[in-house]
Amino acid sequence: MMRKQQGITFIGWLVLLVPLAILVYAGIRLAPIYMNYYRVAQALTQVAADSRGGPVNPQSVKNSLEKRFDIESIERPNAKDVEIRRDGDSWVAEVQYDETVPMMGNIALLVQFDKQVPLQ
Repeated sequence: MMRKQQGITFIGWLVLLVPLAILVYAGIRLAPIYMNYYRVAQALTQVAADSRGGPVNPQSVKNSLEKRFDIESIERPNAKDVEIRRDGDSWVAEVQYDETVPMMGNIALLVQFDKQVPLQ
C-alpha cells in the first residue's frame, strides 16, 4: 500500500527559513544606512532648492549643508565630504561615500552611495 506524502520535514523548514532569516537580518542591518542616505539626499535637494534663482556661492552652500546635517543629525558623511563643482555653466553638489555593515563573523556588506544635485 502506498502512503501519501504528509508534509514538509524539519530539514525542509531549515532549508526554507535559514536563507529567509539571513535576508531579514541583512535588511534590519541595512535599514538605518539607507535612512541616513535618504536624509543626506533630502538635505542636498533642499539646499539646491534654496540656491535656485541666485548666484551660487560654494561656501554658502557648504554652510547651509552643515546646518542641515546638524539638524538632521547626519554624522556620516559630513558637509566637508560634499564636493561643489562647476559643470559647464552650472554648479553641481556631489557626495560619494561608502558604508560597511558588519553581518556576522568576518562577513560584511559594503554599500556605495553617490548623489548629484544640480544647484542652478
